[in-house]
Amino acid sequence: MSNLTSKWQKKLHEIIYEADTPAGKLFDVVLLIVILTSIILVMLESVDSIDTKYHNFLVVSEWIITILFSIEYIARVITVKKPWKYVFSFYGIVDLLSTIPMYLSFFFVSSSSFVAFRALRLLRVFRILKLTRYIGASTNFVRALKTSRAKIAVFLSFVIILCIILGTVMYLVESEEGSGFTSIPRSVYWAIVTLTTVGYGDIAPATPLGQFIASLIMIMGYGIIAIPTGIVSSEMTKIKKHDVHTNTQSCPNCLAGNHRDGAHFCHNCGNILNEE
Repeated sequence: MSNLTSKWQKKLHEIIYEADTPAGKLFDVVLLIVILTSIILVMLESVDSIDTKYHNFLVVSEWIITILFSIEYIARVITVKKPWKYVFSFYGIVDLLSTIPMYLSFFFVSSSSFVAFRALRLLRVFRILKLTRYIGASTNFVRALKTSRAKIAVFLSFVIILCIILGTVMYLVESEEGSGFTSIPRSVYWAIVTLTTVGYGDIAPATPLGQFIASLIMIMGYGIIAIPTGIVSSEMTKIKKHDVHTNTQSCPNCLAGNHRDGAHFCHNCGNILNEE
């Protein structure tokens, strides 16, 4: 009996976690449609005129989708050898956040809890994160970020130091002119806004020297924004050169992905990927 259960779990794991089989592709396509439908329903529900007219339809549709997500979540848990590893993984947490809001609504039925209930319902928008599972390039992007995190950390530290220095200089130059630079923290806030080229316009230098410094900061901002993009792009290029043979197989033991085509064993834990 246990052997039959094991075979059934392996087959279900192949359908849910892999897209190299017809059944796996169909599962992914159906799940993508359900996720996109759910996101559209959440957006429509936030429009008062639509919610008033189609409230019952939206509620019933949400419950159907919630039940489908619940079944998917349970299936993902029971088809891996280490369920808790999936439960506490990034995708496990996202899947849970995608499922529980409707169930939590049972605990917020009074009018005084309506605001809290609306906030909980907004958690359903996290379902959009489930889409990252099906974007192949997202894996390489995450790996590129991890590889370049030290360089990015150094760059951000430099930017923070630069903003503090520039904010302090602007406070010294503009504090007597009543132009909004009333303290160093407020001046640092202005430096951050200006350096990132956002430019809210709530604070502006009034003196010629302050305006000259502000001009330099704005020009500098364009160059600074390009630096982290170059760092990550460089790492992604390296990853693509070395990891061109990847597939959608997911290890049933440790949930590791990004295996090479034709791989029989997990590159992370050594477990057999497809047991016959």
